[in-house]
Amino acid sequence: LVGKLMDVGIDGLGPLDSVAKVVDDALEKRSDPEKAINGIVRTHIKMSAVGGFVTGFGGIFTLVVSLPANIVEFYVLATRMVGSIARIRGYDLTRPEVRAAVMLTLVGADSQDLLAKAGVAGSGRLAQVAMQRLPKAAVMVINKGVGFRLATKMGARSLSKFTRAVPVVGGAIGAGLDSFLMHRIADQARQEFPAREPAQIEA
Repeated sequence: LVGKLMDVGIDGLGPLDSVAKVVDDALEKRSDPEKAINGIVRTHIKMSAVGGFVTGFGGIFTLVVSLPANIVEFYVLATRMVGSIARIRGYDLTRPEVRAAVMLTLVGADSQDLLAKAGVAGSGRLAQVAMQRLPKAAVMVINKGVGFRLATKMGARSLSKFTRAVPVVGGAIGAGLDSFLMHRIADQARQEFPAREPAQIEA
């Protein structure tokens, strides 16, 4: 699960632009890095809202088919958004440690527990994890742990389908929930990946 999210969310696939393309386009429109980040966050919140609304709009008749795809879509977008914030602030997304830190951002408070289980000192921001040279085994344990936590979150969101089973009303709830969650992940990413000094975007 985590491997697929990183491959698609960070590197892009088909019509979904990579982090590098998203960042290049954002910085072309807004030369100030923080304004570029704000633009990326707004775009991804809007995209998550549309995805949530499309899933919920048809009510219970379409929900069974579309909800799993929507949940995966949400986390792909969240991965790309967090990766974009990290890249703009100077982190090299080709490094396994940075990619693992991006994925840890998606699980919020659970990240510290996962780091402890991997034997990694996790006090402070995830940026500290991103800047370490971790053993491959530790990165693997982290990614597996993130995958398990995300699978649990996806299952919990699937159980909420009954609150979204009324057409139109369900769509509004879906869009609002996805927007709220994406905004919360964006705030977490801004905290976890402070700008490196001097800020430098790795090729």
